[in-house]
Amino acid sequence: MGQNNQSPEQDLNQLLKVRHDKLKDLQDNGKDPFQITKYEVTNHSQEIRDNYDTLEGQTVSIAGRMMFKRVMGKASFCNVQDLQGSIQAYVARDNIGEDSYKDFKKYDVGDILGIKGEVFTTKTGEISIHAQEVTLLSKSLQILPEKYHGLTDTDARYRQRYVDLIMNAEVKDTFIKRSKVLSSIRRFLDGQGFMEVETPMLVSNAGGAAARPFETHFNALNEDLKLRISLELYLKRLIVGGMERVYEIGRVFRNEGLDTRHNPEFTLMELYQAYTDYYGMMDLTENLYRYVAKEVTGSEILTYGEHEMDLSRPFERITMVDAVKKYAGVDFHQVKDTEEAKKLADEHHIEYEARHKKGDILNLFFEEYVEEHLIQPTFVMDHPIEISPLTKKKPDNPEYVERFEFFMNGWEMANAYSELNDPIDQRERFEAQEALLAAGDDEANHTDEDFLNALNIGMPPTGGIGYGIDRMVMMMTNSPAIRDVLLFPTMKSLS
Repeated sequence: MGQNNQSPEQDLNQLLKVRHDKLKDLQDNGKDPFQITKYEVTNHSQEIRDNYDTLEGQTVSIAGRMMFKRVMGKASFCNVQDLQGSIQAYVARDNIGEDSYKDFKKYDVGDILGIKGEVFTTKTGEISIHAQEVTLLSKSLQILPEKYHGLTDTDARYRQRYVDLIMNAEVKDTFIKRSKVLSSIRRFLDGQGFMEVETPMLVSNAGGAAARPFETHFNALNEDLKLRISLELYLKRLIVGGMERVYEIGRVFRNEGLDTRHNPEFTLMELYQAYTDYYGMMDLTENLYRYVAKEVTGSEILTYGEHEMDLSRPFERITMVDAVKKYAGVDFHQVKDTEEAKKLADEHHIEYEARHKKGDILNLFFEEYVEEHLIQPTFVMDHPIEISPLTKKKPDNPEYVERFEFFMNGWEMANAYSELNDPIDQRERFEAQEALLAAGDDEANHTDEDFLNALNIGMPPTGGIGYGIDRMVMMMTNSPAIRDVLLFPTMKSLS
């Protein structure tokens, strides 16, 4: 028996050549599949299974990618995969005709077929289609991988998501659920009287969050612009304009690192409601998360990794100071000033910068000691003013502000404020941010004069919140990394 001395690459090239030759043969015989412009699909795979009692013996037309083929002389079986799954087709020479059957035998796994025939059940009990016509709708000129699982393929899966979706049913299911998350959020908010709006992505002043923006140049105006890092400042302008309940779901861009929970472009939702405060935002968040979980997963109990999170019970509410006291044993109510806070940080081996004040150090303690414990849905309230430049002070304790972060699974899922609507106070906060910029903090905000002008016109008391949609989808689909819920995550260029 002779040995095959060809390399895998030579073998692959030969297989690809065969496919190209098959296409040329089809074209030479007036059967070019790329000339077909449409195909009438009457049913999908799962729909046929779900409605078998009424469809048995009926003629249907399905279309999809052939994922398996077994030729047995005068009759063959193939599996066709469509949006809903896959279904078997029985293809016999005597039913589709000799010429069509000869063509069918040359079709490859990966080709896209239209199959018209009667719904029946095989002797083994499998619901199938007895083909009367088989139409080649598109020729696949590339070889599908046999196995597309495992860490070795992770990079390829993200780069070639189209192949990932073909080969892995659970991946397709994740993105179907992502779509359901977005549509259920919209249904919930529309039912609460919110209006969906769109605001600019290209801005001269990227404010509303502590993050480094991407910068670009607009040739027509010869001006440098930035990609937005937040939706906040434009949405608040709309509240000033009398649009009392607004929300936006859109991409924001932050020139930062990549990890399992961060991508430089991601989906944020922000909403603003006039005449309410951060307590109103807590109630809305509880109701929204329960609604979305029920719609998408059918349950108010979410399983993520080893944790089970119960959304049916009232979410815990705890102040940041009390949370640090609970988990770190340090009571910041007893800390007099920045000097004492830094001393505590030194004792607990917490690194800080020279510019950090007491409130910054409280937040560092929180990140170090508390976040990982917040598995069940929890609102962490009343942040220090130093880390909250756009938030109303607590009237009884102006070192702190009316803000909360919503945590689940040890992750921050949302960030909310009683919005600052005092233009004089806001200008002072912007000035403090400018001082931080001058001191080298490239995540600090620039003063936004037009936004200050809007506040001078007058903004009502307002509650606002921002939700990380990608993390929400991760939670609803038990996905380990943000790249698993982004159809096309950011990847380093191969060139």
